[in-house]
Amino acid sequence: MSMARRCPGCDLSIMPHAAPRGKSAYCPRCSTRLYRGGKCRFNGELAIAFACLILFVPTHIFPLITIRLFGVMIPATLPSGTFSLASEFPAVAFLILFCSSIAPLLVSLSVLGAQLALKVKNFSLLKSSLWVLTHLKHWAMYDVFLVSLAISCFKVQDYADIYVGPGLYCLVILQVLMSLLITRVSPNRYWESWQPEKDHPTFKTLRPLAGERAKSDNECTNPLNNQLQTLEEIHCETCHMTQAYSSHCIRCDSPLHHRKPRSIQRTWAFLIAATVFIFPANLYPISIFLNNGKRAEDTIFSGVAHLVKTDMTGIAIIIFVASIVVPVAKILGMAYILICIQFKRRVYHKQRMHAFRVIQWVGKWSVMDLFVISIMVTLIDRGQILDFTPGPGAIAFGVVVVLTMLAVENLDSRLIWDNYEQRTK
Repeated sequence: MSMARRCPGCDLSIMPHAAPRGKSAYCPRCSTRLYRGGKCRFNGELAIAFACLILFVPTHIFPLITIRLFGVMIPATLPSGTFSLASEFPAVAFLILFCSSIAPLLVSLSVLGAQLALKVKNFSLLKSSLWVLTHLKHWAMYDVFLVSLAISCFKVQDYADIYVGPGLYCLVILQVLMSLLITRVSPNRYWESWQPEKDHPTFKTLRPLAGERAKSDNECTNPLNNQLQTLEEIHCETCHMTQAYSSHCIRCDSPLHHRKPRSIQRTWAFLIAATVFIFPANLYPISIFLNNGKRAEDTIFSGVAHLVKTDMTGIAIIIFVASIVVPVAKILGMAYILICIQFKRRVYHKQRMHAFRVIQWVGKWSVMDLFVISIMVTLIDRGQILDFTPGPGAIAFGVVVVLTMLAVENLDSRLIWDNYEQRTK
């Protein structure tokens, strides 16, 4: 007999049904993906993770591009911008290194660690590997770096000749593999392989669903009757197991909470701090360009205006959206969601959930401006003739990016749906 589970996105009690191979089961209320169909086979993920680790070395050693500036060949590797910024802007340099190197490397290693843990039955290794995979996959930003590299090439094309290096080909392939890996991997499948949810006695005591009609192949779940949604059943945020309420999860031993503790307070704290820092990020210069002794300090907005004047309207739009529209929209969008939660708004739950997912996805694209700065610092460093350095606004902008991403991660999306049943009664 099938047993009830809870959706990690909205906490709806649902009845799982077998999904066909190649298709996924989604929550009928909030459209959160619950599980994929087919048996748990990890050989493909293992091969992709190994390929990512193999390509990681040449991607960081060989130059992505090389420019000829004043007769001098200047190569740019992936980590070279970090080294150029480390002495004067260590915090910005670490953020760039983390998003472009450390996070993707840890994600690939975590897949290998999880599969090794299943093989040798090491619980600590499995739990730590899946934690890394869950929390760092959004910080792997090769796609953002590639777009930033293209923008940098457009900016320097008037001053230098550009040559594509072997590292760029490796980076493009690595980005494709990393995207495929993040799309395929599912921490829940690893936990199910470690110990299936149905094997636990407490899972068998949960009340089953009777007489519900099956959904379509791509939405293979059914909502339980509202009377079954009680606090006696709780969803583990770590291993996604539905179980009888207790202090710790019976499968992964993580603390259990009906909702993330102080989720709203922490989200507000990150959001208010980001709002404070967004003013110096836009008012102070984010870059300083020296050309034949002439010093030009650009804020984000003035840099966009300069690109428009130099007939780079497409790049100006990309930077304007990523560096100005996205951070402001994230702050306003998250504030709107929090206000609706606290005032217990009983309408437009699905719209707020969609907005939350959009904010979660677009957040990383704000790092684009910092990537462009790191690449430009590497390529243009000819002393008093031609020079490019970050301004104080770059630090504030980096803080805004990190704080807004942390705000999204700390909000428990189930809070959006807490009063949904009251509206439908």
